[in-house]
Amino acid sequence: MKSIEPVQAWKNGEQLEANLLNAIIIRDNMQDFAEFYYSLNAGGEGTEAMPLVIGQVVAEGNLTMDGENYLAWDNSNEAAYIYIAEKLNLTLIA
Repeated sequence: MKSIEPVQAWKNGEQLEANLLNAIIIRDNMQDFAEFYYSLNAGGEGTEAMPLVIGQVVAEGNLTMDGENYLAWDNSNEAAYIYIAEKLNLTLIA
């Protein structure tokens, strides 16, 4: 899970704000493509014991990494989040 600059999205007739990007790899043929499930979630600050509160899914979908992007991928989570954020036009917060 990564923090992102807040984005607005419509869901069920409401305008919601997401500030978290979640991503899970769902398929990788280990040769030339990988597919990820992503969700943009509302979130907030929690407690000291649990500093991040993950809220409602605002938007979700699947995204494929292939071609030169897949070949250049170092299989790290960080690089996958950067790729997904770029494709979705999101800004990751360090």
